[in-house]
Amino acid sequence: MIAQYPPMGWNSWDCYGAAVTEATVRANADYMAKNLKQYGWEYVVVDIQWYQPTASSHAYEPFSRLCMDAYGRLQPAENRFPSAANGLGFKPLADYVHSLGLKFGIHIMRGLPRMAAHERLPIADSDFRCDRAADPNSVCAWNPDMYGLRADLPAARAYYDSIFRLYASWGVDYVKCDDIAREYPRCEKEIEIISAACRNCGRDIVLSLSPGPAPLEHAEHLKKHANLWRITDDFWDEWRLLAAMFERAEKWCVHAGPGHWPDADMLPVGALRQCYEKGDWTHFTQAEQRTMMTLWCMLRSPLMIGGDLPKNDEFTLKLLTNQAVLDIEKTSWCAHPLYTTAEECAWIAPRRDGQGAYAAVFNLTDAPREVSLQVEYPFSQAIELWTGKPYTELKACLPAHDAALWRIE
Repeated sequence: MIAQYPPMGWNSWDCYGAAVTEATVRANADYMAKNLKQYGWEYVVVDIQWYQPTASSHAYEPFSRLCMDAYGRLQPAENRFPSAANGLGFKPLADYVHSLGLKFGIHIMRGLPRMAAHERLPIADSDFRCDRAADPNSVCAWNPDMYGLRADLPAARAYYDSIFRLYASWGVDYVKCDDIAREYPRCEKEIEIISAACRNCGRDIVLSLSPGPAPLEHAEHLKKHANLWRITDDFWDEWRLLAAMFERAEKWCVHAGPGHWPDADMLPVGALRQCYEKGDWTHFTQAEQRTMMTLWCMLRSPLMIGGDLPKNDEFTLKLLTNQAVLDIEKTSWCAHPLYTTAEECAWIAPRRDGQGAYAAVFNLTDAPREVSLQVEYPFSQAIELWTGKPYTELKACLPAHDAALWRIE
């Protein structure tokens, strides 16, 4: 099964935006292989605009010239990804990532390049041309590089088939498709043909849909046609966004299961916004980072690190390598909140092996607070997973915005 468990990895967006380069990807892959792989982290994902030669920040350059082949399929910009020269695309970089025992992913936008439609380029292995597949009235509101496709036409299916065959030949293991998850009902049919192209390309590829919030009423359609879908717009290192995630997690938690995972977005930890002259560090406090990791794991959200990994400090590395916390993603099921108030929230997640459960309590206030929780599971001892300390009752005094997380034995 594809994505039997929530995928874990790194994505370049939070730290390098549209300006990611091959050197950056290799450095982060090297770090992951050395420091994180043994804890389950495995995907290395190149985010947006890898095909735009002059990208330099998180901003987009409207109507810039994109790199593509004779069939309207986007190609890595060789000045940023030198190994793509001579028509090799991402295969050399994917091969390098695979040589480290990791998996390789890319970001794509829904549709095809408007340049390909204007130039009426042929669609590979078909009798159609790109202008026949394109819908000039379907354009992303925040990035005009692409036209959406006329999903009811064979030409659209032929184009999506052609790009996913290309990605399979490169060795891609993960595709994040953007400008689509929240675009119901306009893009419902387009999601279906993207999913079909992904499943029929000859390689197992995780399909992730962005950005959110995906509409809850379309949960069953998303579960049928994608492995991951975003439940929020871009998530950044602000407490108000983290506090708002509790409501989203409560609504979506019942839809998490093997092969289909609600996605709370990337983990903005460590060194962020590195594509600017003065790099930045996460604005989350250590307490807020523990709360984020606890909630993501209890929800069983995919885990994608947003920071530049080689710059991790000791705290960030420990946060990302707490095996007992990460194990929740694979050993729990049916996680759900027990209650939520203005001051605190509590979650419970039974263990799959029947040997107890995980319990979490979150301090949502701006001041220290004593929290406690009564559960129906009889236990002689509970281990708090962030400190490793044993407890005989589920009670703790938490700093502002912090969490306690117990494994009940």
